[in-house]
Amino acid sequence: MTFARDERLALVDSMAEFGPDAPTLCGTWTNRDLAAHLIVRERRLDTTPGILVSRLAGYTERVQNETAMRPWSRLLDEVRTGPPRWSPMYWVDAQVNMGEMFVHHEDVRRAHEGWEPRVLPAPRQDALWGLARKVARLGYRSASVTVVLARPSGEQATVRNAGTRRVILRGEPAELVLHAFGRDAVRIETEGDAEDAAAVMSLDRSF
Repeated sequence: MTFARDERLALVDSMAEFGPDAPTLCGTWTNRDLAAHLIVRERRLDTTPGILVSRLAGYTERVQNETAMRPWSRLLDEVRTGPPRWSPMYWVDAQVNMGEMFVHHEDVRRAHEGWEPRVLPAPRQDALWGLARKVARLGYRSASVTVVLARPSGEQATVRNAGTRRVILRGEPAELVLHAFGRDAVRIETEGDAEDAAAVMSLDRSF
C-alpha cells in the first residue's frame, strides 16, 4: 500500500473519530467541509478551474457546499474510496495525493488540543523531505532573508536565497512540509536573528 493510500485511510479514521462538525486547520472548514473538498477535487473535474482561478471559485464553492450536505457516512465512504477509475487522479494517486492526504490528515488531528507529532518510518520522512524542498520554494518565496530547511540528521536544503542574512528551520520533514504548506501547528526550531526568524515563521505561505 502506498503512503498516499495509508494516509487516506488514516484521515478517514480520524474524521470518523472527531465527527463531521469538528474543526480543522483549514480556516473555517469542519471535517464535513474538508471531506466535501476532497471528493469534489477527485470526482468533479468541472470544478478544477475554480480551484486555480479565483474568479471561477464561486462555482467550485457551490458544488462543494452541495456535496457537504450528503450523509456523513457517504462522505467518508467517498473519501475512503478515492478517485474513480475515470478520474485522471486515479492513475497518479500515489504521486499527487501523498502530500494532500498527509497534510489534511494533520489538519484534522492538530485542530485539537493535546496533539503530538506522529512517529513516521524513515522512508516516509524521506519522501516528505523531497516534498518539503519543493513546496518550500513557493511557501517562502517572499522571505526577505535566505531560508534553509534542516533535518535532525543534519541534511540541509536552501529553499530561498535572499542575501547573507539566513534563517534555518530545523525539524522532521513532516513538520517542515506542514509549515511550508501554511500550517502553524508544528514543532520546528529556528536558528538565526530572532526578528528574521519570527518574520519567516509568520509569512503568508499560501499559494
